[in-house]
Amino acid sequence: MNDRSTLLRPPPDDPNKAPIENVLEVTELAVLGPNIFTNARQLWQPPGARGIYGGAVIALCLAAAQRTVQPDFVVHSCHCYFLLAGSSELPILFHVEQVRDGRTFATRTVQARQRGRCIFTTTASFVRDTDGSNRSPSFLKEVSHASEMPLCEVDGTPLTPPPDDYAEEPELVSQGPFQGSQIQVINRNSTKPGEKKTRQWMRARGTIAGGMPAQLAALAYVSDSYFIGTITRLHKLWRFPFKVDEYESLSEDLRNKVKTLHHWEGMGDDPMEMIGRPAIGMMVSLDHTIYFHEPRKVKADDWMLTEMESPWAGDGRAVVMQKIYGKDGTLLATCVQEGLVRLQQPTPEEGKESKL
Repeated sequence: MNDRSTLLRPPPDDPNKAPIENVLEVTELAVLGPNIFTNARQLWQPPGARGIYGGAVIALCLAAAQRTVQPDFVVHSCHCYFLLAGSSELPILFHVEQVRDGRTFATRTVQARQRGRCIFTTTASFVRDTDGSNRSPSFLKEVSHASEMPLCEVDGTPLTPPPDDYAEEPELVSQGPFQGSQIQVINRNSTKPGEKKTRQWMRARGTIAGGMPAQLAALAYVSDSYFIGTITRLHKLWRFPFKVDEYESLSEDLRNKVKTLHHWEGMGDDPMEMIGRPAIGMMVSLDHTIYFHEPRKVKADDWMLTEMESPWAGDGRAVVMQKIYGKDGTLLATCVQEGLVRLQQPTPEEGKESKL
């Protein structure tokens, strides 16, 4: 296990499935005990990140938990904690505990482990999916409401997704199992970060063949995309691993890559405009919660709108909230994440200069 990224030899990708389904495939290890699973394929570690992409471990834990509940139960919430950075060079074991099985609700706790240490944990709650067919007449009255999809900031018209043949992603961000539009910052000129929001259209590449469980796992995967990084966009923080005033001394190829990412993430056209802005020293997710509102309507392989905002930041942490809508305006899910956000501090020499 010390020299391979999966416990078993990865199977060939199934061409009849969407790329995200192959990424999130788990294998049961009954020989080790009941309800133990492992990742079938190596997981992605973003460039410069401390560990694997968090959305992958969230979705894999959900995929493992879904394998242990009855087919008529569907997830309605996940509460997760990131404990240690996961390595892309080691297999992960997912230990699922069957906490409770009731007539209406079932609860599962999943621990993701590497080298015997728990790197991530989630508690998922499932509800029996009756689709309204088994409800008695006395149960038909219920509280019901949902936030409406936001309107266009410019003219107040309904937002429209990109075309089905959308292919405008830069090569730098077009390699993963999801594709997305450029991030848009709403209320960009506000001096209050709490008034700003970001919006982006996202969808899984290909066609998801695995039904509702696969659609929900795919949504869980993408729910961590650009999430805690919203803070950099709301506060206009420099996030690259070099000082902004070093930008023009970089090679032309590297400058172009930085400029492309800077623009794609909604930060503006010219990275040099960030001179004088604070820079991120460390940013990492601490926890992650997903509430699945309309599981049957989740089509992660069709366009979904994500809208993110932050109600609070302080004490080296920040909270970001996310709403995910289907292209028909249905509120599919609400997500919340708290992360560690530390800024680079001036050196003693720089501090002296600023006082002068």
